[in-house]
Amino acid sequence: MAKKSALQKIEYHEKICRIMQKLTHDKIHVIEERVKRLEKILLICTGSLISAMGYIIMLLVDKV
Repeated sequence: MAKKSALQKIEYHEKICRIMQKLTHDKIHVIEERVKRLEKILLICTGSLISAMGYIIMLLVDKV
């Protein structure tokens, strides 16, 4: 009877571990999507900044 109780405890623990693993996977997926979004925003901002700096440099060169 003690073995059955121990087996039930192990099965319960494994079930909880699977649930926690799925929740962790879902959270990691959400974080990955946010990071991808931030990367896109950062690349767009960097491109805009470089373009604006290039335009200003061209204006300054034309005045000289």
